[in-house]
Amino acid sequence: MNQTAALASPVAYDVVIVGTGHAGAQAAIALRQEGFDGTIAMIGEEAYPPYERPPLSKEYLAGDKPFERILIRPERFWAERAVTLRLGERVIAVDAEARLLTTEAGAMVEYGSLIWAAGGHARRLTCAGHDLAGVHGVRSRADVDRLIAELPAVREVVVIGGGYIGLEAAAVLTKFGKQVTIVEAQDRVLARVAGETLSRFYEAEHRAHGVTVRLNESVACIEGETAVCGVRLGDGTVLPAQMAIVGIGIVPSVEPLVAAGAAGDNGVTVDAQGRTSLPHVFAVGDCAAHANGFAGGAVIRLESVQNANDQATVVARTLVGREVAYHAVPWFWSNQYDLKLQTVGLSTGHDQAVLRGDPATRSFSILYLREGRVVALDCVNAMRDFVQGKPLVVDGAVLPAEMLADSTQPLKALWPRP
Repeated sequence: MNQTAALASPVAYDVVIVGTGHAGAQAAIALRQEGFDGTIAMIGEEAYPPYERPPLSKEYLAGDKPFERILIRPERFWAERAVTLRLGERVIAVDAEARLLTTEAGAMVEYGSLIWAAGGHARRLTCAGHDLAGVHGVRSRADVDRLIAELPAVREVVVIGGGYIGLEAAAVLTKFGKQVTIVEAQDRVLARVAGETLSRFYEAEHRAHGVTVRLNESVACIEGETAVCGVRLGDGTVLPAQMAIVGIGIVPSVEPLVAAGAAGDNGVTVDAQGRTSLPHVFAVGDCAAHANGFAGGAVIRLESVQNANDQATVVARTLVGREVAYHAVPWFWSNQYDLKLQTVGLSTGHDQAVLRGDPATRSFSILYLREGRVVALDCVNAMRDFVQGKPLVVDGAVLPAEMLADSTQPLKALWPRP
């Protein structure tokens, strides 16, 4: 059979999972745990078996964890569970009526059910110079490997974006002795995900470690001929740099689903079981927009390992006939310097913030309230508050602010559960 004929002959699987990140890996794991005995294939753009993404901007970049230690499961695990890994393949088209996928190389794959877990790609700058050598995103192993390879020749780094990715990368590069400048368009770092008290605390921490933090600044262009030599800001200031790291969010990887008719605006819209508007097609993880009870029912995307794992498990149970609804409290974490930030709940739309402990001790929590109910906590080096505060968010606890602020009283004592 010639190559063209081979590519034209579809291979069929009972379940096809597009994406090999946390959501895709958990979908395959949960299907087997739930007793699904049909054929499963995972299709991923990268050449590597499923691995954890959060360590990329932390332990992997810092050299504290080799790649083998961030694998979600040892490579042999997938073969032992009869999960076919189709790596280095990108799905470019979905025919929902025929239940057929087409890859960039022209291969065709039939599915009984499709789980779209493709996540997203790092949002890129659109200004002049965005494609120069030395301009990096931090989304894949290849991104970070390229960054690491260039570091020996780098003295000055400009980090564009003051979110988790940018701050974590800045912390690691500062440890490497690089001169780091963070450029943030808003008036504080972590503006989209935290209240002002936490933002100012992290801003001060980075400044104390020698990082320059420039707020309310726009990027006009990246300067250089073939490689970056500077970042020009909107006011004309040029920051010298041999490397620029761009951490301005992700673009959901949903183009083939949208082209096939899937409903959605920012990502693909799913119901409580992860179903899209296309028959036999589910979506999970970073690319799945869902009505979230912890966001007041608003349709949102959650970019977290917790969300990826929980949504994938719901879909797996639905496929084996155990239909359940997704309703999991969101949680996140970030490691910067010797600070471990743990967040539970969503603080967006809060109308009161209660400080518990003293930021000067570098161990404290902030509780966020909306109409008197606890909706989220940010805990810095405060594991006990993180663990004990989760029930307050799940239950929407109503407690006086002065009681919540009293760090001598454990949170579990304030809100006992049966």
